[in-house]
Amino acid sequence: MITLLYPTLAILIGFALLIWSADKFVLGASNTARSFSISPLIVGVVIVGLGTSAPEMLVSSMAALDGNTGLSIGNAIGSNITNVGLMLGLTALFYPLHIHSKLLKREMPALLVIMAISYFLLLDQYLSFIDGLILLLMMFAMLGFTIWEAKNNGGDTLPQEILDELPEEISKGAALKWLIIGIIVLIASSRLLVWGAVEVAEYFKVSDLVIGLTVVAIGTSLPELATTIAAARKKEFDLAVGNIVGSNIFNILAVMSLPGLIHASSFEASVLTRDYPVMFGLSLALLLFSIAWKKGKVGILGRVEGALLLIAYIAYMFWLYKDTIATTL
Repeated sequence: MITLLYPTLAILIGFALLIWSADKFVLGASNTARSFSISPLIVGVVIVGLGTSAPEMLVSSMAALDGNTGLSIGNAIGSNITNVGLMLGLTALFYPLHIHSKLLKREMPALLVIMAISYFLLLDQYLSFIDGLILLLMMFAMLGFTIWEAKNNGGDTLPQEILDELPEEISKGAALKWLIIGIIVLIASSRLLVWGAVEVAEYFKVSDLVIGLTVVAIGTSLPELATTIAAARKKEFDLAVGNIVGSNIFNILAVMSLPGLIHASSFEASVLTRDYPVMFGLSLALLLFSIAWKKGKVGILGRVEGALLLIAYIAYMFWLYKDTIATTL
């Protein structure tokens, strides 16, 4: 048990520092961008969006640098599954989400298209440098499109909700301080978390992919849970769902690109046969639940839909458990 104590502590401390530093990074980065007169909407879409995915990005980078590509890919896919199945499912159980935003309803199909393209890139079971570069270029294109859409849809509620959630204004000196501290602690906590996760995987004789899909994915998704519940409590329902959809787009295009760019490698076939279909299925379910099927109505992600998402997530965890037991026996 002593052997497992230090890796477990490393994971818990790593998660705590990761969440704290991501928040400070967003505070510093958003205010630094403001000091250079960058549009608040761009700050909201880009900086805050990157901030919520910063834990996944840093963990994937550190894992890729250590040659643990399975952990990187598992973190990206597992975070998307966790965001929709666990985080959004739990939120909808307590706060039924009414979806009005036309922008959001266009982002959901875009997410499915992005998933389909990335699946095609990974069909050879190898995440190459070119694959990573294509995903990264798609991320910049998606950011540009999102900002353009937000600026040209003045009647939509989502852009204003994004602006309302910007961190408080602080001085330029304080912003730079928190930006630097946030980056340093993000890197250090990611390194600590990856070490602990790999040690736990080796102890239980499971793949780093499974650890990435479960423990690491849940931990790095905690900022999304906090943001989503906070938005739902304030009845900013479009923001609550938009936060998850935006984060999932970042995870595929930014987080998934990093292991390819840093350490191109092959990966387990189960990513394509088990994990990707579950991720796509949950995202499709979210889209279908969010559609207003009757004219004049709004899409509602209610308690029944939230329970279905949560049940699907639990079933997926059970599937992972069965596959892991079968592999280790």
